[in-house]
Amino acid sequence: MATNITITKQIDAGVRPGATHNASPAPARKLPGWLWFIALWCVGVGSAMSLGFAFKLLMNATLFAVK
Repeated sequence: MATNITITKQIDAGVRPGATHNASPAPARKLPGWLWFIALWCVGVGSAMSLGFAFKLLMNATLFAVK
């Protein structure tokens, strides 16, 4: 006994609802280069200041401990 299966409609998860099947997906949002530069600069400055503060605390702790 053979079973005939007919596919009547293909469901594609990558296509937006209401779009035709041949439509390309929406492009991913990217940050502009200047915004990346500012963000990374802020992270770098914040990291350097945090490291300097930690170094200052450790230096004060060790210098005053040795007398």
